[in-house]
Amino acid sequence: MDKKILAATLLQALAMAQREGRSETLDTLVEKLRVRRRDIRSTLTVLHRQGMLDVLHMRLTLSGFAIGSALIGKTLPALRTAPRASTAAA
Repeated sequence: MDKKILAATLLQALAMAQREGRSETLDTLVEKLRVRRRDIRSTLTVLHRQGMLDVLHMRLTLSGFAIGSALIGKTLPALRTAPRASTAAA
């Protein structure tokens, strides 16, 4: 899984929730994105350290909200690559 794609997806999801007046938690993000808890937690930590997210309140900062809002309506790459079809040897 590409951490940059996950970060963009999280910013997009958090910006949509913030626009709608909802707050997301780690559990709701895990359920919504269907990604391992530790991957989401580590990415949220990186976003917090970069100043895009206040992880204690799960609220985007101004810069995080601006980036997340710009991503709303955009189609982001898939979080996981599709599994390859295995071919049987004859």
